[in-house]
Amino acid sequence: MRYALHRLLQAVPVFFATTFLIYAMVFALPGDPILALAGDKPLPDEVLHTLRERYHLNDPLIVQYGLYMLHAVQGDLGQTFTGQPVSELLQGRWAVTAQLAVTAWIFELVVGIGLGVIAGLRRGGIADTAVLAGTTFVIAVPVFVVGYTAQIMLGLNLSLFPTAGVDEGWPVSYLLPGMVLGSFGLAYVARLTRTSLIENMRADYVRTARAKGLRRRRVIGRHALRNSLIPVVTFLGVDFGNLMAGAVVTEGIFNLPGIGQQVFQSIQLQEGPVVVGIVTMLVMIFIVVNLLVDLLYGVLDPRISRG
Repeated sequence: MRYALHRLLQAVPVFFATTFLIYAMVFALPGDPILALAGDKPLPDEVLHTLRERYHLNDPLIVQYGLYMLHAVQGDLGQTFTGQPVSELLQGRWAVTAQLAVTAWIFELVVGIGLGVIAGLRRGGIADTAVLAGTTFVIAVPVFVVGYTAQIMLGLNLSLFPTAGVDEGWPVSYLLPGMVLGSFGLAYVARLTRTSLIENMRADYVRTARAKGLRRRRVIGRHALRNSLIPVVTFLGVDFGNLMAGAVVTEGIFNLPGIGQQVFQSIQLQEGPVVVGIVTMLVMIFIVVNLLVDLLYGVLDPRISRG
């Protein structure tokens, strides 16, 4: 309990420092968002002044941030410059991105750990060589190349998956984009699991377990793999937040109406409230997931929570 409370208190300043930095970066962008929204049409000074007052653009940055967070903690993420509530704009888009991220995360978890265990237990063999070569290739190729190649080969040529949109729902519509989004993380999970498992299989406690006559499956599953998963859990926890934030490219390739598309459109239109609202929610998700990962450490290795 003390360990959990300590980690929770550490997360609070991280949240406010991160969101303030993002808020400052977005609203410090060159140009006037009100004038950018108006385009070539001139705005009367009174209208310009009213809009700037409504969105607190004339206030100091720290005041703007304080007012924003005061409303955000009450569930109000503000309004766009056209008057539409940000929460209403994002309604439905979070579900698309969350389903995409969960699909990619499950793909990383199941396939990545599976390949890592196979490679680690067959070090130097054909399976190990194939996993190392395959993961190196995936890490080296940019995600948009993997995305377009998979879309053409598996979607258009072989008709194994839908090529765009979410008409067929979860998980069918999300399988191919989820594999593309999770391919980079899968390569790291497989390599991390392999390396960690090889090191733990040489450890004294594993030799002791073998000397006691325990079955190989029990030695691997109960002793070696459990400790090997600690760095893997760390990576998977951090990577879930990255998947949510990194869905911009994948959503563009497969035409998924998620927050990635919305962020891209909002940056082009200089819709600062929308960008800050989305990123604030992403930061919260990232911090909560990492907090859960830290708590999971205590389950996997009680010495960490006692330390």
